[in-house]
Amino acid sequence: MNVIYEDEAILVADKPAGQIVHPAPGHEGGALSDEFVAHCPSAAAVGSKERPGVVHRLDRGTSGVVVLAKTQAAYLELRRQFESHRDVRKTYIAVCHGAPRPAKGVVDQPVGRDRRRAVSRYEVLGRSGPLALVRFDIETGRLHQVRLHAKALGHPVVGDPEHGDAVADRRLRARPSRMMLHAVELSFLHPTTHRRVTFVAPPPAALAAAALA
Repeated sequence: MNVIYEDEAILVADKPAGQIVHPAPGHEGGALSDEFVAHCPSAAAVGSKERPGVVHRLDRGTSGVVVLAKTQAAYLELRRQFESHRDVRKTYIAVCHGAPRPAKGVVDQPVGRDRRRAVSRYEVLGRSGPLALVRFDIETGRLHQVRLHAKALGHPVVGDPEHGDAVADRRLRARPSRMMLHAVELSFLHPTTHRRVTFVAPPPAALAAAALA
């Protein structure tokens, strides 16, 4: 487990692409939550038995910053923050097929079966050939939000197996080895001090290389 920060209440990790955050049907082993409990056995009783310490998640194919709670008090406070969306700030970077126009804007489009409101602010950071590096700051935390909003812009995330463009992926000079989406920054109020804390996970080499290919 790649630990970015740890204290008596929380642990912040940089999750690699391909790893699940918690066990799920068909994916029972190798979860980040398993590594977390092995590292901090007392956290096994935090939250639910199936998802110890887990207050939010990233898709299996997405890498980046994840915070886990080491105490029940921290778990409840962080859950409140993530569910209300008021105090949590999340930033992702994605390699997309082409660059959205305008180069900076807002996507306000419902996602999910229940069509819940989802808002993402995006900005094109750079472009190389058919690809663009795009930053997404999300105001809500819906399932697959960045991936669906990138698709809605007409520029899906490279390597996205569900909402991407497989034909465009195959046309690339270097086929993507993973989904090119990374949670680069996470900010929230510390559950004990109530002061804002911000954690950053630098983009992995594979994602950076794809953006510059």
